[in-house]
Formats: sequence, C-alpha cells, structure tokens
Amino acid sequence: MKKIIYALMMMVGVVGCVLVPNDVTTSGQVDGYDYVDLGLSVKWATYNVGATKPTEYGDYFAWGESQPKEIYNFGTYKWCKGENNSFSTLYKYVRTNTVGSIDNKTELESQDDAATVNWGEGWRTPTKEEQQELLDGCIWKWVKDFGGSGINGNIGISKVNGNSIFLPANGIRLREKNNTHGIGRYGNYWSSSLSQEESMAYIIHYLDEQIVWDSQNSRDIGIGVRAVVK
Repeated sequence: MKKIIYALMMMVGVVGCVLVPNDVTTSGQVDGYDYVDLGLSVKWATYNVGATKPTEYGDYFAWGESQPKEIYNFGTYKWCKGENNSFSTLYKYVRTNTVGSIDNKTELESQDDAATVNWGEGWRTPTKEEQQELLDGCIWKWVKDFGGSGINGNIGISKVNGNSIFLPANGIRLREKNNTHGIGRYGNYWSSSLSQEESMAYIIHYLDEQIVWDSQNSRDIGIGVRAVVK
C-alpha cells in the first residue's frame, strides 16, 4: 500500500484540494494526431495545430486562414480587400457589411479551417458551444512549469472520467512582424464561430488563472488552434 501511495504522489502534484497530473492523458490517435477523451461530445487534441507535443505553442492563424505568416493585420488578411488595412472590406463570413456580398456564414467552412486543412478531414476547429462544454466539463487549474517543461498554462481535469488536457499560455501574434505578446501569461484559442460583431470571432481566452470562454478577438490576429474530432 505504501508503494502505491508513493507512486501516486510521484505522478501528480497537489494544487489546493485537486490532484494535478504532471502530464496529459492520451486516449488514441486519428490520422497520426493524439487526442484525449474527456467524456464530452467531442474528443480534444492533446496539443495545438503546428505543435508536436502538449507543451509546444504551435502555429498562429488568422481566423479562416490555414497557414501561419509573418504579419497579422487586415492588410494581409485573406478575407479582406486590404487596401486600407481595414475590416470594412471583409468579403467572406459577412452578415451586415455593405462591401462585397453578404453571405451570412457564421461557422468556418472546412476549406478555411486550419485544423482540417493541416490535420485532415477528421479534425476541425471547435465551435463556441464545444469550447463552453470543455470549460464546464473540467476542473481548471493554472500551473507554472508544467511537468518540468518550463511552460505555463491551464490544465483541465475532466469531471466525467478524470482525464486531463493542457492549454499552454501561447499568447497572440499582433500586427507587427513576428510580434508575439503574452507568452507564459495568457492563452488564446480560436473557435469556428463568428462573433456577433463580424470583424471578430469567439475564442478561449485566459490570463493566468482567470479563464474567459465567451470572449472574442479580431479576425486578423494570430491565435492558436486546439482541434477536436468525433
């Protein structure tokens, strides 16, 4: 019995009254990419698109783009005319803008989804509702130096089955060349869902231990993607 207790102590750390694992759970693979089953409606990738493990930040994408780039602004944004570096010239995923055609699309199409394009048809960016389910379905703890990796972030422990997922504090890419802000302090992850304000889309956002799921950011900003699969 003492050996079992010691082994458990070595595997987990204690934060408050919650046992926090030093690693994430891997339940299986789809097309070569790991996922964790948290007992929710979808399975979640264990690391970000563009990463190879949970403690890498991965790539940054403008919303509706599938490749990273050096400069993130409306002048370089795929779905914007871009002549005046303004969102007033958006021409896809538009509900009210009078420039171009109003298409009333509010969810990313697969050809514009960074998860699907880079990882294959089984994977996609989660909806706003699926992100909310992830928040509600887990106990969340801010951790520094996760598993001795030197990476800060939030770990979620499933209320259903005890499996765990880690979202590193990847910051964001702003409008200047290779300008990354907030690494180690806050995390941002796109949903596939357009905001009520069509120049923005919904995201997961947290600043240290303060998690805000129903947040949003400008579509031209470089933000991470954590994919889901059925």
